[in-house]
Amino acid sequence: MSNRSRWFAASFLFFWLWILPATAERLPALVQGALPQARLVGQGSLTWFGFQVYDARLWVKGRQWSFDAPFALELRYARSIPGERLAETSAEEMRRMALGSEEQLLRWLAAMRRIFPDVAAGDRLIGVHLPGDGVAFYSAGRILGSIPDAEFARAFFAIWLDERTRRPELRAALLGSQ
Repeated sequence: MSNRSRWFAASFLFFWLWILPATAERLPALVQGALPQARLVGQGSLTWFGFQVYDARLWVKGRQWSFDAPFALELRYARSIPGERLAETSAEEMRRMALGSEEQLLRWLAAMRRIFPDVAAGDRLIGVHLPGDGVAFYSAGRILGSIPDAEFARAFFAIWLDERTRRPELRAALLGSQ
């Protein structure tokens, strides 16, 4: 291999090693508008009886994650799941963690049923936490809807980020602890 060929190969490799992480770790433009200068804190996967359900990534605006600061949780699904099931599972987890009254849980479940779409493998849902305001949900480059309720926002994201989560290993990965 000539020096010129080696230089070309090294330049090509450098370019892809430099550019791919930058393009692979980006939020959609619409979400970036809601969470400017977001950076990836951590990522992990949820599996159920050996089957992958989704990959999750946590994005923050500042240096680290906090319920008191804006952040985004991105879920990229590995299988098809009806939106109804996503809403019900979320409400069940909030109930299990004793988050919200029964009246609130019913109201939150109705709101999630209106917003959450059916997902297929490869689909990406992103929830953006807006402290004091609630949550905005995005998918496929568009906003799905929002729930302007700070208590809902805290309860919803607690499913993944609270110490009482059912999946502490996923929480640790999302928070960059693993």
